[in-house]
Amino acid sequence: MNINWKEEASRYAEEIMDIREEIHSYPEPGNNEFRTAALIEERLHEYGIPTKRLLDTAVIGYLRGTADTAGPVPVVALRADMDALPVVEQTDWTWASRTDGMMHACGHDVHMAAALGAARILSKFRDCFAGEIRFIFQPDEEGDGGAARLVNAGVMENVDAVFGAHVSPDLPEGTVGIRYGKFYAASDTFDITLEGKSCHGAEPEKGIDAIAAAAELLLRLKALPARFLPERAVLSTGVLQAGSARNIIAGEAFLSGIIRTLGPDTRKEMKSCFYETVSDTANECGVNAQIRMKESYPGVVNSDEPTVFAEKTAAQVFGEEHVIRLEKPTMTTEDFGYYIEASKGCFYHLGAGCDVPLHNSRFLPVPETPVFGAAMHAAVLYGYLTKE
Repeated sequence: MNINWKEEASRYAEEIMDIREEIHSYPEPGNNEFRTAALIEERLHEYGIPTKRLLDTAVIGYLRGTADTAGPVPVVALRADMDALPVVEQTDWTWASRTDGMMHACGHDVHMAAALGAARILSKFRDCFAGEIRFIFQPDEEGDGGAARLVNAGVMENVDAVFGAHVSPDLPEGTVGIRYGKFYAASDTFDITLEGKSCHGAEPEKGIDAIAAAAELLLRLKALPARFLPERAVLSTGVLQAGSARNIIAGEAFLSGIIRTLGPDTRKEMKSCFYETVSDTANECGVNAQIRMKESYPGVVNSDEPTVFAEKTAAQVFGEEHVIRLEKPTMTTEDFGYYIEASKGCFYHLGAGCDVPLHNSRFLPVPETPVFGAAMHAAVLYGYLTKE
């Protein structure tokens, strides 16, 4: 069945943009997206799509096709994140945030509106496909990560492929950014406590200088990413605390930071190098080192088959000139990787049409962005189910 997805999205453009405006006006923090969840449920029910609540604020919509099929029933999923950021909005938009100290500065309002737009469009064509389209509206992407908890709750059960997108201020309006393989970085946070021996500053030989050990360790950790070139890795130490007075050799120092790597192999090797470096430095400086490492998001590594499909679909719907191959991965993090780990999938970018970076108080994708996203999502989901 030949469907003009751009035309279908344009039919509901005003509705889609109204949804985005409503969500943008009332941003909510992670795990507290109650108003947002109620709005999403209301819209999905209007489209005849049953829903289920998980994690208090997660909304899962189930659009089931009614076409006959002789084979197994396929399931394809789309994820949109819901939470906002603790940012004071400084745009002059009519629909600017009405919630003190909160803003959709990462474009999640666009993500949700685009997903609801796709649901609106696809609900008209349920008799044209067999299988299920699962809409995953996920809380807490910016915090501790709602994706892992939803996967553990069974949201990816029987899913054959999952898709998702993020608005990008680096891409022109009306373009789709495609990246194969390693896309977003995995992240691991660390805290290091170095225990030396305090003493009078006039007699440093009687103590063990924790500040000197911390300084040496900081430089060695900073040099670690160079070992992985040409692949990019980042190790950032954002906190170094030590000392209480100018004439006391500090007996304790504290460092805190984050490691970002691309792909599971580099992640494993970097962590091994990190532990080895801390241990060797501590031994050489005569201090005791205590490490606390917390594993965070796994990163996003796109699967080849659904990525090929997404790229071809974008070219067919919008024209090849609107599809951009992204040459470099980003070192930012995204918990969408948990969904890909549970199945296979593709995460792509939607051009935001603005020159303000993400997480900025003036970040504001153009109003038509969710309409464009809705067309892309609908085409990908329908096509993947029907193999068109």
